[in-house]
Amino acid sequence: MQPAEFASFREFYPYYLQQHTNRTSRRLHVAGTLLAIAVAGGAAAAGRWAWLLAAPVAGYLPAWTGHVLFEHNSPATLRHPLYSLRADFTLLLEVLSGRRPW
Repeated sequence: MQPAEFASFREFYPYYLQQHTNRTSRRLHVAGTLLAIAVAGGAAAAGRWAWLLAAPVAGYLPAWTGHVLFEHNSPATLRHPLYSLRADFTLLLEVLSGRRPW
């Protein structure tokens, strides 16, 4: 169960982590975030700004697949889009730095 509102990202992030306990789901989130960054970088490098529309799809399709198939919960993105986006990048940095297992 989630609180109706979060006063800060600091309050939200533990909830986010609780919704991502499955290892495969976390891996899909990390892969999706990296893919979204790659698509955005490719769009910038090629000067194809319309490609930026594909970045959210590239990032969230794997993540939402993880929620449906492995976590069996709904993505917090729908209720807390900005906190969720920040949490996706925070999780990525924690995994890449070795602070969080993936």
